[in-house]
Amino acid sequence: MKTEAGPSSRKIDTMNAIAKPDLAYVALASRDTERTAKFLGDDLELSNFTVTLPTGENAQAFRVGETALLLLPEGHAFLTSGKPGVDHIAIAAADPVAARNTCGLASQQIDDAGLDGTIQTALNRQDTCGVDTRFARPLNLPQNQSQMVNRIDHLGIASADNATAETVFCSKLGAIYESRQTDMEVATAMESFTSDKYGAVYHTRAPKIVGGLRVSFLTVGDLELEFLQNFDPAMGLNIEHGTPGNTKQDQSAIGRFVEKRGGGLHHIAFNVDDIDDKLQRMQDCGHQMIDIVGRRGSRRAHIGFIHPSSTGGILFHFVDRPELD
Repeated sequence: MKTEAGPSSRKIDTMNAIAKPDLAYVALASRDTERTAKFLGDDLELSNFTVTLPTGENAQAFRVGETALLLLPEGHAFLTSGKPGVDHIAIAAADPVAARNTCGLASQQIDDAGLDGTIQTALNRQDTCGVDTRFARPLNLPQNQSQMVNRIDHLGIASADNATAETVFCSKLGAIYESRQTDMEVATAMESFTSDKYGAVYHTRAPKIVGGLRVSFLTVGDLELEFLQNFDPAMGLNIEHGTPGNTKQDQSAIGRFVEKRGGGLHHIAFNVDDIDDKLQRMQDCGHQMIDIVGRRGSRRAHIGFIHPSSTGGILFHFVDRPELD
C-alpha cells in the first residue's frame, strides 16, 4: 500500500467554503423498505424516528452517530435518482438558501420543501462531481442506543476525478482534507531451478499490478467522504461473484459504476468494533454476505461487505480501524 503525499502537494483554496459542515442526513433508496428497516433497526439496533415529507406522509429515519439515515422506497418523488442505493446527502445549514449562495456552486434554482416543514435546496450534481448534494436544516435526533455501530465511517463515492472532488468539496463546501492513499493488488511470480547437484535457486520476477484505486478521504461532520477513482482503466474490469472481495474486484465495481452512471454515491460504511463478530452476527441474521471475515482495506482497516440483495439493493459494509490523532 502506497500512501500519497498530503495536502501540501496540492494547495486547496478554502476562501469560499462554508465553515465545518455537518450532515443533516443521508438519503437511502430501497427496493424493500421493510427489509432495509429491519436491517437498520433490528439487526444494527439503530434508534429510529419519524420525519414528515413535503407530501405530508411520514418516513422512517435512523440515527447513526451524529447524523441520520432517511429511508425511502426507490423512485420516491423526494429522491433524486430512480435507482436503489445511497441517493443524496444533505449538508446541515440553519439557512439552506444562504448556504447555497455562499458556496458559489450552481443550484437547481429552486428552493424546495424539505423535511418537517422546512426548506432545502439542491446543488447541480455536475458541479459536485456526481454527488447529489443538498442543503437542509438539521434534524432532531433521538438518543443513540446502538451497541453494534459507532457511527458512519464513510460514504463511498465512485469518482472520475479525485483532484476535482477535493477542490470542490474542500474549497466550496467546507469539507476537511483527511488523507489520500493508493490501494493496490499486486501479483508476484516466482521461478525455481532445482538440481540434484547444484541445489535450488529461486528467482522472483518483477511484481505486476493487477488492480488498484486512488482514494481521497474528506471529512464532513463525524464521517468521511471516500472518493474512489480507478487507478488505470487499461487493467480491465472483472468481478467474481460469490467470492470474498479484493482490491481488483473493488476497482472493477467502481469502474463499472462510473462507466454506466458517471461519478456518484456508491455505498455506505459503518464504523464498528470487532468486525469478525459483527459479520458473523449478520450471517446469523440470514443476510447474504460478500465477506464473512474482515479483510484488509484503506486506512489500516479491516472491512467486510454485506450483499445488497439482503438490504434492499443498498451496499453496506463494516469498517474496523484504529483512530489516529
